[in-house]
Amino acid sequence: MFPLQGEWTEQEYLALETNRLIEFSDGLLEFLPMPTMLHQALVEFLHALLKEFVGRHDLGRAFFAPLPIRLWPGKFREPDLMFIARERLPSDLRRQPDKADLVMEVLSPGERNRQRDLETKREEYATAGIREYWIVDPEQRRVHVLALDGNKYRVHGEFGPGQKATSVLLDGFVVSVDELFASAEPKSEQK
Repeated sequence: MFPLQGEWTEQEYLALETNRLIEFSDGLLEFLPMPTMLHQALVEFLHALLKEFVGRHDLGRAFFAPLPIRLWPGKFREPDLMFIARERLPSDLRRQPDKADLVMEVLSPGERNRQRDLETKREEYATAGIREYWIVDPEQRRVHVLALDGNKYRVHGEFGPGQKATSVLLDGFVVSVDELFASAEPKSEQK
């Protein structure tokens, strides 16, 4: 009924009907972990801030998963959030994007998941020319902001409690690390 791993085409991948996050890499399907409420609360908070900021300044659009982005032929990833600048938005929004200017990932538990976001996707997003990559680490309560420098990322900042994460690409876009993680706590735990 379905192709064997390694034999999937882009068209077959894009025709999948599922409620799972699945990425596509050279004919293989990569099944991502099911998001937790913590993960979704962090994504929701970041999306609201990003959407409001880019909308207020008419910079483009903010999107959230599930929305696969084609990095290059044979490679699709599903970042938790992405920003596409107005001038790079496709005229037909009925298809998957093949460009993004900024992506954000909230790390999922487990060494394999962390490695995918911290190493594999870091390299892939840089290769694809995505200008900024934010990595949100719930375990360490930190936000890493990476800026593209040539064909590799350089660390713009590693922001922790009491700090505000800043963007290189979106001048004036800041995220309070404390407010970000407080947004995912039950109201009774918030100060």
